[in-house]
Amino acid sequence: MRLNQVTVPCVDYEASVAFYKTLGLKQIVDSPPRYARFECPESDGGGEPATFSLHHVEGWTGCDHPVVYFECADVDATVQNLARQGIDCTSPPRDQSWQWREAYLRDPAGNLICLYHAGEIRRFPPWRIDG
Repeated sequence: MRLNQVTVPCVDYEASVAFYKTLGLKQIVDSPPRYARFECPESDGGGEPATFSLHHVEGWTGCDHPVVYFECADVDATVQNLARQGIDCTSPPRDQSWQWREAYLRDPAGNLICLYHAGEIRRFPPWRIDG
């Protein structure tokens, strides 16, 4: 089994599509105002890239969970690039005790997004359960 698709709610289709394009996702389905699908720019090495979707809902005000994580090679450079394009983080990049570098932001619908870098530690932390 492999996680392939995550769908989050959106309330402003155009704003959400623009936001995720700015993050670097490639739009592959455009069905305004209800649904959009994107491909992540890279696969995790396991084949096809993951996909990510938006589905329009009425009355959504955002929430803190679940959190959508997008890994990037350089969190600080990504955050600086997004800031130049008008997207600000709610939490600047910082090193976490679990050895990831993370920055948080919200999409136009209020969904919580984490930009992070973990590298090999994502799958192989020192506390990994083997077997």
